[in-house]
Amino acid sequence: MKIALLGYGKMGHVIERIALERGHEIVLRKDEFNTYDGLSAADVAIDFSVPSAAVNNISSCFHANVPVVSGTTGWLEHYDEMIALCKEKNGGFISSSNFSLGVNLFFEFNEYLAKIMSQFDHYKVDMEEIHHDQKLDAPSGTAISLAKGVIENSNYTNWTLDTPKEKEIHIEAVRVGTVPGTHTVTYNSEVDSIEIKHTAHNREGFALGAVIAAEWLAGKHGVFTMKDVLNLNSK
Repeated sequence: MKIALLGYGKMGHVIERIALERGHEIVLRKDEFNTYDGLSAADVAIDFSVPSAAVNNISSCFHANVPVVSGTTGWLEHYDEMIALCKEKNGGFISSSNFSLGVNLFFEFNEYLAKIMSQFDHYKVDMEEIHHDQKLDAPSGTAISLAKGVIENSNYTNWTLDTPKEKEIHIEAVRVGTVPGTHTVTYNSEVDSIEIKHTAHNREGFALGAVIAAEWLAGKHGVFTMKDVLNLNSK
């Protein structure tokens, strides 16, 4: 499979190594200094760039008839616009706040726990996410996805970085050192706490999941999620 890498930073390099190990070919390594030459030759593109570049990267893929997997966060105010363009161009698209297979299983645990805990209103939920000090957005896209998972399965209506109001989930965003990503969801009551936690040890899981998603998406048309890739929609 021929892959275009859109964004060639730390994650791009790890994705490249894993893709090559799995027998794929890299036909474009796009950074801020070069063009999209080679994109049209790709079977699929993987976008791990920066928020300011994501929309242009994704739309360029749709115009070139190349399905795209995007792991860039911080651009989702344009999400509906990109979905509309994908449908207009009959493209293929997967966008996820986190492509780690473990994190996507964690999303499932989070939603299931939220359904159970919604019956017990003496527990209050809050979240913490910890990332390296070079991460540009806060809270993380993964934390937002976790909050949405709770909101869709409970009486909570919103999330906030500030002091929470009624039916708001507080997210504590911590930036320190080189931490690749730790996410904790806690239900607290006066007598006990229930906690689920995912800790990434390195970038490998994110990169492997993105490559697996790209392998799955190649040749497909439509808008998909990691639930489709992992066959979790029927669960």
